[in-house]
Amino acid sequence: MALERPNVILILSDDHGYADRSVLGIHGDLHTPGLDRLANEGVSCTEAYVTAPVCSPSRAGMIAGQHQARWGAQWFEDSSFPEHTPSLAERFKDLGYATGYLGKVHYGPEKVGDAGAPPHHGFDTTYYGLAGQQKGRLNYLRHSAAAVQQYGEFGAEASAVQPMLEGDTEVELEGFLTDELGARARAFVSENTAAEQPFFLMLAFNAVHNFCWQLPGEELQKRNLPTHADYRGGAEDYLGWYDGQVSPNLEHGREYYVAQLELMDRQIAKLLQGLEDQGIGDDTLVVYLTDNGGSNCNFADNTPLRGTKYTLWEGGIRVPYLMRWPGGGLPAGELRDGPVSSLDLYPTLLAAAGAPPEAYAHSDGMNLLPLLRGTDPATHEALHWDNGFQWAVRAGKWKLSWVDADSPHTQGLRDVEKAEPGLGLRLYDLGSDPGETTEVSADHPEVVDKLALLHARWRARVAGSAVDPARS
Repeated sequence: MALERPNVILILSDDHGYADRSVLGIHGDLHTPGLDRLANEGVSCTEAYVTAPVCSPSRAGMIAGQHQARWGAQWFEDSSFPEHTPSLAERFKDLGYATGYLGKVHYGPEKVGDAGAPPHHGFDTTYYGLAGQQKGRLNYLRHSAAAVQQYGEFGAEASAVQPMLEGDTEVELEGFLTDELGARARAFVSENTAAEQPFFLMLAFNAVHNFCWQLPGEELQKRNLPTHADYRGGAEDYLGWYDGQVSPNLEHGREYYVAQLELMDRQIAKLLQGLEDQGIGDDTLVVYLTDNGGSNCNFADNTPLRGTKYTLWEGGIRVPYLMRWPGGGLPAGELRDGPVSSLDLYPTLLAAAGAPPEAYAHSDGMNLLPLLRGTDPATHEALHWDNGFQWAVRAGKWKLSWVDADSPHTQGLRDVEKAEPGLGLRLYDLGSDPGETTEVSADHPEVVDKLALLHARWRARVAGSAVDPARS
């Protein structure tokens, strides 16, 4: 069945390591045939970035297509859903698409009924958990009132066992959330395909966020892994317990992570096969990326990149970025170099769906379809990151970054998350040194000055300048 407009599926994972796909041949300890299929049948962008090294601001910018600095979102505590502009889902609804959101929501400290909840920013079909109410995560196995009562108020928040939501209504799940999200995604696709209705689905897995040891019993047994208990104590003991659950202190940590990744990949593979079985594989644009770089807390690996989630090293902000759309002129198994951004999803997906350019003219992203199709190699001249206590700018091959050594945020990352952000002002030549092994600011003071000025001007222009397309 050929559609005039493609279906669109945007798959977003959580804290997936840059090296952790079997198609790359870096690790023999994992198998990701679903993600490998996306890469082999589509285009992979090799220098793709998100706009923040943590999920809330990264996700907020992505759904709006504008840099979150425009509304003051820098870190967990000040991130929020961008109510000033139409979400990606609202733009798809304008085009007559059915819209669905499944999985983790975390634009900030949103509550049921807030604009940050998917039913209130353009999604018709929803099944989700508000991670902003649960220390940024969802439990993999338990979501029920009984679990909340058993764990106690703080334990329930820390272990993220609150019921899921359909619309604004609580629904319970005592089962493996990754499988539930996959099943609901396939059902959403089937229902809309049967109705010959084009759809936009955002599938936001909570995998592979820690705590990856929350696995089904049969998986633990098959992989010969021990069980771990969720946290059920009070706030005063939590950080000590947490320290034992993250790298390098959790025994079998990498094995738990690989298990969660492979189980997520299994659902991605089933979804892709379902598209083919229903005859809509060519007519569906499928995108995969993760919300920030892989986390050392969950034993992810960002080889060959330096650093981890929370930091502005390449390992904290450069991500897998895969797009497959055979019927839309995207070639199979090709790579595209050059800096691209998660902000580019907004104009790219809407352009693919036939939206007029004015629908995404307010976006800070660019339409990547010419790049993906191989007709125009143009990418961003500069990309910027700003978390308040740390910032970075990339222009061409050069990347300049700065971290405030005295910030409480910096010390917290080092003490709690075991993430070393690096300190002070640093310059790297990513063209010859993508692993950021050699700092070269002393050799190129003119580049330091140029990039520092470029970022200062960007910050002055962008900060607090949210664009409302209805008023512009």
